Amino acid sequence: MATVLVVEDDPKSADAICAILAEEGLRVTTVQDGAAAFLQAKDKDFDAIVLDRMLPGGIDGVGVLDMLRKAGIRTPVLILSALSALEERVRGLRAGGDDYLAKPFEPLELAARVMALIRRRVAETSSISLEQGRVRIDLIAREAWVDGQKIDLQARELQLLAYLVRHHDRPVSRAMIFEDVWGYRYDQRTNVIDVHVTRLRRKIERGDLPPLIETVRGTGYVFRSA
Repeated sequence: MATVLVVEDDPKSADAICAILAEEGLRVTTVQDGAAAFLQAKDKDFDAIVLDRMLPGGIDGVGVLDMLRKAGIRTPVLILSALSALEERVRGLRAGGDDYLAKPFEPLELAARVMALIRRRVAETSSISLEQGRVRIDLIAREAWVDGQKIDLQARELQLLAYLVRHHDRPVSRAMIFEDVWGYRYDQRTNVIDVHVTRLRRKIERGDLPPLIETVRGTGYVFRSA
């Protein structure tokens, strides 16, 4: 049975979320503040986390995310928030969130998004590694190597690299990347993908060798395996 950590300070909302997820056959643990969320996620291997953006106690949802990712905890996180502006969504995603759902939400959508995160995690860990050309990725340890050298990547950078490697030598659009890696419908007003690709290139490419990630004008990007 898949397990989900729900971080929500409002008891009625927490109960409603638990009921929705229980109907999907998920085992749910609830906490009400950021510190408790971090300790639970650190001690137990949850399949997904539903994280309220606004939390009491001095550590909000973004703060929890930052603590989790710095501690090497890669559990997929769905952020719930009454703050639905594009800037807030982008901030949550950049902090290491895997999905973002604005309040109020439909129960069916919440259930579908959580189940999608769990399926994605299962798919990512169903094989031990990806290897194409000069790049190798350990999907269990969530580590990457280029030319045999370990590269320090953030969670989203690793997800992005894995996606590009899986689609090696095939151009993928920004819309495809945003929807498949970030889990959102692409918004042309955001440059979050370009920012992440730029950061990723700085970490994995060498000036004396051909680029691993090429820009395809008018389309998006392509990972070159050779």
